Amino acid sequence: MSFTWGTMLFQVVAILILMFLLKRYALGPVMKVMNERSEHIEQQITTAEQNRAEAEKLVAEQKEALSQARQEAKDLLERARAQKEREAEEIIRDARERAERLISEAKSEIISEKEQAIQELRDEVGTLSVMLASKMIEKEIKAKDQSALVKKYLNQVGELQ
Repeated sequence: MSFTWGTMLFQVVAILILMFLLKRYALGPVMKVMNERSEHIEQQITTAEQNRAEAEKLVAEQKEALSQARQEAKDLLERARAQKEREAEEIIRDARERAERLISEAKSEIISEKEQAIQELRDEVGTLSVMLASKMIEKEIKAKDQSALVKKYLNQVGELQ
């Protein structure tokens, strides 16, 4: 095997040209695609991490909002319960006051009617007494004497009751 410097130089030049062509037309675009793909993957990883962080933040916010909503619902129920109790107490108090007022009015009316009945009874007893006395005596009595007799008799009837 004899080497000639010419063949060897030709092979070295051919390899260098081949490497240059491969680098320029094959390795360059492949490396460019690989770099772009790598950047794209890194960008997706970064975006995914940001999305995860945002999702965790939203979950925390939702938990806080849910907690606040539960607390507000609890507060609302407590206020409603307290108002219900106040209204019930007010209704009971109003009913008692009304019952006491009705009882008082009924007592006053009973007393008034009793006094009126006693007065009517006295008037009628007085009238009957006068009629009875005038029939028994069968004499004419003066109006002044008749009035004194009625008052005396009414006083006696009032004392008996």
